[in-house]
Amino acid sequence: WYSIYTFQCRRMARFVHGRVIFAGDAAHLVSPFGARGCNGGVADADNLGWKLEAIVSGTASVALLESYNQEAIAIADENILNSTRSTDFMTPKSAISRTFRDAVLQLARHAPFARPFVNSGRLSTAVSFPNSPALKPDVDDTDGWRGVPPGSPAIDAPLGEGWLLKDNLSHGRFTLLTNAWSEAIEFDGDVDIFDISKHGDSVLAGERYDLSPGSAYLIRPDQYVAARWRSPTLPQVTAALQCATSGGSC
Repeated sequence: WYSIYTFQCRRMARFVHGRVIFAGDAAHLVSPFGARGCNGGVADADNLGWKLEAIVSGTASVALLESYNQEAIAIADENILNSTRSTDFMTPKSAISRTFRDAVLQLARHAPFARPFVNSGRLSTAVSFPNSPALKPDVDDTDGWRGVPPGSPAIDAPLGEGWLLKDNLSHGRFTLLTNAWSEAIEFDGDVDIFDISKHGDSVLAGERYDLSPGSAYLIRPDQYVAARWRSPTLPQVTAALQCATSGGSC
């Protein structure tokens, strides 16, 4: 069939309504540029899946769903922002916008500096949500952290004969990612300890995470960073786990 397609960028005010949870196109709509609709739906499922499993298995309370609501909304807002910009570039809504768009297209033929301004749809990438209450912010601000901050997706790196995320952190459990952490402990619940210093050439992984000896990251089952420390203690890690599995009531 043929009809006029109207671009829409919108979302629900909340994604969680009691026992009814919205995700994907049921929760948010974006224009089709950059594959943000499909990838946004996958991000929702990735965020929600481990939380539902924790609630059903009794290791987390229903309050954990509020963190899905907040984090999924942050992802949707980022996708809507970028999708709206692409749509506005392709279909200007004012004479000024059209003049700008046409000037960019004309310049881009000959001037390399103008080509990045051609917005035909920025491809979807994983979205960070640093303001989620289910995360523990850095406590070592004076140490000049680089790496991957809390609320950001973990990044992969070659490790030994394989890859950090693909081969070692893809099991749907919390992981304490460490580098020569000397404290020998065992956690209650589904938490693994993975020491990169014991798995072949770990230089690049250490650089990407700024993971100096003795440091550690807490990685969620959906491979987002929940917290990180230069010199972690068991109470700090336990508190971060409680925060991540309680939806921020910590």
